[in-house]
Order: sequence, then C-alpha cells, then structure tokens
Amino acid sequence: MVTQALFHDAGHGYDAFGLHPPSLARAIALARPIYQHYFRVSSHGARHVPPSGPAIVVANHSGALPMDSAMLCLDLLLHTDPPRIPRAIADRFLPLLPFVGTLLGRLGVVVGSAANVRRLLEDGELIAIWPEGTTGTGKHFRDRYRLQDWRVGHAELALRHRAPIVPAAVIGAEESWPVVARLRHGPRFGAPYVPFPASPIPLPAHYHIHYGEPLRLHEDYPDDAADDPDAVADAAARVRDALEDLVERGLARRKAVFL
Repeated sequence: MVTQALFHDAGHGYDAFGLHPPSLARAIALARPIYQHYFRVSSHGARHVPPSGPAIVVANHSGALPMDSAMLCLDLLLHTDPPRIPRAIADRFLPLLPFVGTLLGRLGVVVGSAANVRRLLEDGELIAIWPEGTTGTGKHFRDRYRLQDWRVGHAELALRHRAPIVPAAVIGAEESWPVVARLRHGPRFGAPYVPFPASPIPLPAHYHIHYGEPLRLHEDYPDDAADDPDAVADAAARVRDALEDLVERGLARRKAVFL
C-alpha cells in the first residue's frame, strides 16, 4: 500500500520532512496485528476521504499516549483507495523528545508550523489534525467524548488552501487509556505535562472509527475569509459541531450493538 501512495521524493528515498516509505512499511507490519487483533478496529465511511488532492482529517483526541492517532493513521492507510499516507500534524514539543522526533519523521509525522502545513497542502497531501491538542490527551475520564479546547488553525488552512475537511470520530480510545494524573514539574522536554495513565498499557477496547462527509468550507465563505478571524472562528465552530455530532452518532451506534 505504501509503494502505491503519493510520495514526493526529495532525494535518497526521503521527502522534505523525512518520510521514508520503507520505514513506514516496517511500522505498518508491526502495528497491523495491534490494529486488527488488540484494538479490533472497525472502520466506517473511509469513502468520504478524497482520493487525491489536499484534504484535512480532523479527529477527537484522548489517551496518555496517542494510540488513537496511530490507529487512525493506519486506518487511513488501509482503507483509502488509492492508498494515501496521512501526514499527522504534531505539537512542536515532540521533536524535543529523545529519539522520538526522528522516528516520527520517518513515519510521516510533521511538526505543525504554518510553513510546514502549507507545504503539505500545496503538494496535495492528506493531513490529520487533532484540534484539542494536549487538552484532549489529558482529559479526565469523566470528560470522555467531550471535546476540549478547540484550536482554529485547521479551519484557516482549509479556507486558504480550498481543502475539504473530513471529520473522524474515534470511539473506544477514550476508555482504553485514561489519564488519572498529570505531572507539570520536572523534566518534560517541552511538553505541558507528563501523563500518568490508569493502567501501564492501553486496555484492549474495541475501536470504531467513523468518517463523516467532507466539509467544503471554502464554498461557503468569501475568498478572503482565511484572513478574517471571525470567519475562521465560525468555520472552526462548524467543524466542531460536525465532529461532536459524529461522535454522538458513533456512541449511539456502539450502544445499540450491546442492547
């Protein structure tokens, strides 16, 4: 699947951000049994992801470490047709973590600066963004499936680059590895806190990933809307509403299975 996906080789088998398809293929081989047999991921509606051109997947976020992000990215690789490599947009502190920054770069993760994301969208890439950021991964268990702080950069990007936004609701992850405490002192390598999860490893919750219909925000706003803070905030609120609705429908669908 990786060999069939869009890849902008900048020389020696790497793209400008360090993506290395052979490394990604090895990671997929290692992660696929976890995806299939541990979390038993069920994918719904990946047909909504555009087969080509710039696009943004926006998802809810949770867990001590971003297992939900990893499973979402693998789900996109497995279920887009033709296969697309999702470029996960990471917080800027991640490259500061020992050994992690280079590894994530090889797998397609990109630090979320405006210039980096602009380059990806101009190259027609599929990017994945979690607007809750660390407030999502650090949420209390009682707040599961309630969207936390909502950054608006994804809406500005969608408007500026005329990229559709596909909401993605990840159901199951928020019970899998809840955080019980957050350490905000000591060495954190730039992270806002060090999470302490309820269990040493994530619990094998059954993941359900639901994709909603694309939001083509650029069709509903003026051409200069990306430079209007009020328009960007309004567009971001529309994305949040769409994702909240998708999460609620995903939870209801899961509940119906057990009734």
